[in-house]
Amino acid sequence: MATATKSIAILVPGDLNKHALKRIESEFSIYRIVDGSASHVTPEMAERVRGLSTMVAPVSAELIDALPNLEIVANYGVGYDKVDAKHAATKGVMVTNTPDVLTEEVADVALGLLINTIRQLSAAENWLRAGKWESEGPYRLTPLTLRGRRAGIFGMGRIGRAIARRLEASGLSVEYHNRSRVKDVSYKYHDTLKGLAESVDTLVSVAPGTPSTANAVNAEILAALGKNGVFINIGRGSTVDEAALATALKEGTIAAAGLDVFADEPHVPQALLDAPNTSLLPHVGSASEHTRRAMADLSVDNLVSWFTEGKAITAVPETADVARP
Repeated sequence: MATATKSIAILVPGDLNKHALKRIESEFSIYRIVDGSASHVTPEMAERVRGLSTMVAPVSAELIDALPNLEIVANYGVGYDKVDAKHAATKGVMVTNTPDVLTEEVADVALGLLINTIRQLSAAENWLRAGKWESEGPYRLTPLTLRGRRAGIFGMGRIGRAIARRLEASGLSVEYHNRSRVKDVSYKYHDTLKGLAESVDTLVSVAPGTPSTANAVNAEILAALGKNGVFINIGRGSTVDEAALATALKEGTIAAAGLDVFADEPHVPQALLDAPNTSLLPHVGSASEHTRRAMADLSVDNLVSWFTEGKAITAVPETADVARP
């Protein structure tokens, strides 16, 4: 395989998973640039690069245009909001991502984050480790419980469904809001996010970061969720008005929030750090060695399949109809 593809040049802007990088180096010719700026593209790269593999670096229209022989962008991760897939489609460039292989891992973290937020497990552990159990007695009774909760999922895609299964198994009812009704699920559908928030007391966001979802979870939605409400975000930080969320937590508009993603990572707003009713994680939803290796393999397998079989394995919807030149 490496012999057949070794003459094909792949551009890697910024950092990339080590396993993915090792595979690309062994199977293709590789160029690296420090970030996704088109200004780093040399005439040699412009002539030779036919594929691009990215993890954190944005792939803008300018970068795509700077690579006239580009055929495919392999995105490491299921979310590809940093890739201008619509522009890629107009240029006949395939874009792929890494769905499915991280679905169950992220859903596990979502459920764990929900339980930790409601039952304050991290705070209870810190109480024990600080010696307070012995010196001051048991940790306080938690004011919230998972029992009797009604869950709403914002974004009923692969991960949303996996979370829904876990919530059902935990005894919660499930409802959802999506851009449109999902045909093969029986959960109650709401055609607006506000309608969903008004109907439930536990809102789990798995929505992608797109212009249409920017700050979708705002003061109005949080108020609709209510004072017993718990908000969990395992999707994208850009979908939440973080200032409104901090205010809602401080004023008791909602009871608590658990967040694995933020709008300006790795920066976390101080107001969220200071809030005693938050559980905060550093974007670890898919961060196990097992799952990250599977994501790396799928991202590289997309490149290999494209250049050896003429088709992508996991094309994103915007470029599903793109054919290899």
